Amino acid sequence: MYRGGGGGGSLKGGGEIFDRKRIIDALDKHLEKSSPSTSKKPPAAAAGKQHNHLDHRDTRSSSTGNKNRGPDDESETDSGESDVSGSDGDDTFWISWFCNLRGNEFFCEVDDEYIQDDFNLCGLSSQVPYYDYALDLILDVNTSLGDTLTEEQNDLVESAAEMLYGLIHVRYILTTKGMAAMLEKYKNYDFGRCPRVYCCGQPCLPVGQSDIPRLSAVKIYCPKCEDIYYPRSKYQGNIDSAYFGTTFPHLFLMTYGNLKPQKPTQSYTPRVFGFKLHKP
Repeated sequence: MYRGGGGGGSLKGGGEIFDRKRIIDALDKHLEKSSPSTSKKPPAAAAGKQHNHLDHRDTRSSSTGNKNRGPDDESETDSGESDVSGSDGDDTFWISWFCNLRGNEFFCEVDDEYIQDDFNLCGLSSQVPYYDYALDLILDVNTSLGDTLTEEQNDLVESAAEMLYGLIHVRYILTTKGMAAMLEKYKNYDFGRCPRVYCCGQPCLPVGQSDIPRLSAVKIYCPKCEDIYYPRSKYQGNIDSAYFGTTFPHLFLMTYGNLKPQKPTQSYTPRVFGFKLHKP
């Protein structure tokens, strides 16, 4: 089990700051000077060169809401601090801890059985540095990480575990169990609502603009107007779009066809002194 206040992997939970940007920057620097490898001998960094910059967004355009969020969410700071549900010091599994971090609300919890099946992880060892360490961390396998790795290497393992879980997650949500888990989140409006007025609060689904990591951040897709928008929370701007992929929302609506809404019949008409504007 993963203990938020300490333990294997030295991940930070509870009230401590999980400095994701610092860890990602360190990981990218490490990737630039390392060759691919899947061994467990530190520093066994792997993965090809990846683009480090997620696309920036205008928070003024992100008005998607969550029915369970309060007005305080709109005044979130840029400190990058992550909040974890539950009391400090409680034992919890890494996957539950990760999915309850602020900004990770879009993630569902992947079954351990799915992760333990090597077939489901095919090809990921060449994309993720410290693959074996990261996998052990995700599965809460007790290892002597603190004794064998430096603080910088522990940071790299933490970032690698996040990346590995995301790449597993994008595959899992295309399975029957994964879609069922995402269906519950969809019904609870965990992905937010469409900001378009004439969509009347239509619940949205997460979508990626690319299946390649480190190219863009996750967006939300409205099944009604069939357009994409920025998530409401600024914390979700750090989530890689490759962790949800370009396929999920469309396959989801094909699977649950009864959830696909009719297209809106109304559209905004610009007027000046009550007269419609003529298009040139």
